[in-house]
Amino acid sequence: MRVPLSWLREYVDLPATETGRDVQAKLVSAGLEVETVEHLGADLKGPLVVGQVLTIEELEGFKKPIRFCTVDVGQANGTGEPQEIICGARNFAVGDKVVVVLPGATLPGGFSISARKTYGRTSHGMICSGEELGMGDDGSHGIIVLPPETEVGRDAVELLELVDEVLDIAVTANRGDCLSIRGVARETAIAYGLPLRDPALLDVPGPNAFGYPVQVSDPFGCDRFTARTVTGLSPEARSPLWLQRRLQKVGMRPISLAVDVTNYVMMELGQPLHAYDRSLVQGTIGVRRAEEGEKIVTLDGATRTLHAEDLVITDDRGPIGLAGVMGGANTEIADHESGEGTTDVVIEAAHFDAVAIARTARRHKLSSEASKRFERGVDPQAASAAAQRTVDLLVLLAGGTAEAGVTEVIAPSAPHTITVPADHPDKVAGVAYGRETVVRRLQEVGCDVYGQDELIVTVPSWRPDLREINDLAEEVIRLEGYENLPSTLPKPPSGRGLTHRQRLHRRVGRALAGAGYVEAPNYPFVSEQVFDQLGLAADDPARRVVKLTNPLNDEEPALRTSLLPGLLGALRRNDGRGSHDLALFETGLVFLPREERRVAAALPVDRRPTDEEIAGLNAALPEQPRHVAVVLAGAREQAGWWGAGRPGGWADAVEAARAVAREAGAELIVRQGQYGPWHPGRCAELVVVADGSETVVGHAGELHPRVLKALGLPARTSAMELNLDVLEGVGDDTPQAPSISTFPVATQDVALVVSREVPHTEVEAALREGAGELLEAIRLFDVYENDEQLGAGRKSLAYALRFRAADRTLTVDEASAARDTAVALAGERTGAVLRG
Repeated sequence: MRVPLSWLREYVDLPATETGRDVQAKLVSAGLEVETVEHLGADLKGPLVVGQVLTIEELEGFKKPIRFCTVDVGQANGTGEPQEIICGARNFAVGDKVVVVLPGATLPGGFSISARKTYGRTSHGMICSGEELGMGDDGSHGIIVLPPETEVGRDAVELLELVDEVLDIAVTANRGDCLSIRGVARETAIAYGLPLRDPALLDVPGPNAFGYPVQVSDPFGCDRFTARTVTGLSPEARSPLWLQRRLQKVGMRPISLAVDVTNYVMMELGQPLHAYDRSLVQGTIGVRRAEEGEKIVTLDGATRTLHAEDLVITDDRGPIGLAGVMGGANTEIADHESGEGTTDVVIEAAHFDAVAIARTARRHKLSSEASKRFERGVDPQAASAAAQRTVDLLVLLAGGTAEAGVTEVIAPSAPHTITVPADHPDKVAGVAYGRETVVRRLQEVGCDVYGQDELIVTVPSWRPDLREINDLAEEVIRLEGYENLPSTLPKPPSGRGLTHRQRLHRRVGRALAGAGYVEAPNYPFVSEQVFDQLGLAADDPARRVVKLTNPLNDEEPALRTSLLPGLLGALRRNDGRGSHDLALFETGLVFLPREERRVAAALPVDRRPTDEEIAGLNAALPEQPRHVAVVLAGAREQAGWWGAGRPGGWADAVEAARAVAREAGAELIVRQGQYGPWHPGRCAELVVVADGSETVVGHAGELHPRVLKALGLPARTSAMELNLDVLEGVGDDTPQAPSISTFPVATQDVALVVSREVPHTEVEAALREGAGELLEAIRLFDVYENDEQLGAGRKSLAYALRFRAADRTLTVDEASAARDTAVALAGERTGAVLRG
């Protein structure tokens, strides 16, 4: 909300020495976020005067139209002689009053004006447009043409109010009252301890039977509708300069007198209004919910298909406006430049349901100044005053006549009352304010307060955000000054630390970071198209998603069931920006819909919910297991003087899974598998034993070339994803002290020849089981393939077996016997034979 200081002073008698910075400090102390103070005209230096165009000579022979003008500026140039000026604008004529800047002046942006020769003539100054003077867009896109009655030679800086300070306030969602000069003036008056001249305190005639007919079919959506009629408006009447300038300072563009007046009153009082061309309204004005599929052409020229929840303004033909958002084109006020200006208008000042307006604005992606205010809360009692203020201005500025008829449709309602202990703000803030201070501050806000120890507070109509006792406490605290609150450090209870789950997640993150992976958290939103790109089967459970009703991005409306889409997207972006050697990881929740859909019950707020109520709420939520995933591409080890590098591959993804399992204390079974995005020949299935049965907890390996192409990923990209919650459930991460034997180790190497289709993990498992308790460690150190020596389709796997006993030195015979038993079992299960 942009608030000109000059406008603010009309309602609060601020000291003459107070600057915008001073007001900013006061409002910030009171809890309003004043982002900037803009100094309009700070670098503007005169002479800048009003001139009258005497002659215009069209210069020929140039690429664009050029005019040589003489302009009467009175005695402003010191001679009284006409000023000769070159100008390229076309929107003025002989006799028009214009704004002239004379040599020696400086325009905004440090642009100095001097006499200069151009287009074969000497130009002594410049005829100015609004943008050149820093006024903003006035809709003309050309020279400022002043009213005919403007005095020649008058100082244009004062006339156009070019010097001012404007406060730019970031209004929070609960303070709709501050989206108006009236609301900010009230806060300023409280901050300075000065009286407020409330612009809404007007004499308003009561409703009668002669007003324009209005029928409200949805009193919940529209609890107040005021209609007034003004006739006999002059089609040629233009908005006066002071009104145009105030609209420009608050960031609005002047359009036409009737529209400008409604915008002006909206900015002044905070009540959105709409003016209808009475000659275009057919029959009774109505307020109702739209019929599904109804259409309306709004003022922006767009044809919109309406939803059954949209609140609309209608006449006998159908919708003529989106209530609280934007009017319809079929009753638009006609500008005099269109040929036939509007002479009779119907003024609408209504109060609409905030939720209905917010949903309509978002549904149609149509945010307007009106909808911003209704969403945040508008004073319903201001509607009549706003309508009266609009009527008064139209009568004054356009020579219209206010009809005696006044229409007011009001749904019965009672003011909101809150009972609050007088010492409640003291308890919240930890400061002894006392009853008198509490009552005084609440009365300054506009509340009616009665009672002694228990205060009965009636909330003012312009503060719908004050709903319960803590809201009232906040008002007292902010007006007394947040900076005056004591600074007290909280004392955390002893004996509490991270949970077991939190410690595991931290250990996993440290382990992966230590292995060279970089954490890359991602948004949990995905598009359903990504499942096709990942090559998931049509019946894959991962395709069942939870969809959001109000997604941040319409292209990503679903919650993720896998971490891979986000991680692969991050890898693709970084690869596209020149980082080709990548290793990323993420731990996070995935969201799996339950088989039975339940509707969550609204929990009470006046007490702690019961355990059963909390359990019911949790049962309605989707399952949210925590996963961990890694993706990698490019070099895993860089090449250098120390030797050749090594590209990352499927084995690194599998090793990342093993590192996570070690941190969880779980035994991970790695075997050949096939799933979704992974290459069928380079995919490992990751399994744990839970409750006596095997459970697949994830996959690791190299991604399929089709997936790489669909997602735009580098060649040979690998990935891994694990269900971390399942690992935590089956693991035992109790620290185990290593046992150090004083007896020597016996090492035995074996080379076994097996079919190439046999995974080495099956051979290793058989060797480990056959070797028995004496086996301390086993390591695969060589894989050899040669059809001539080993036979077609055969490979050699060489293992180093380490044997050790805890109570004695093993003999050669004992170690050899254990090795032979292991080889025998491997041969029985996998068909392995000793090489050579």
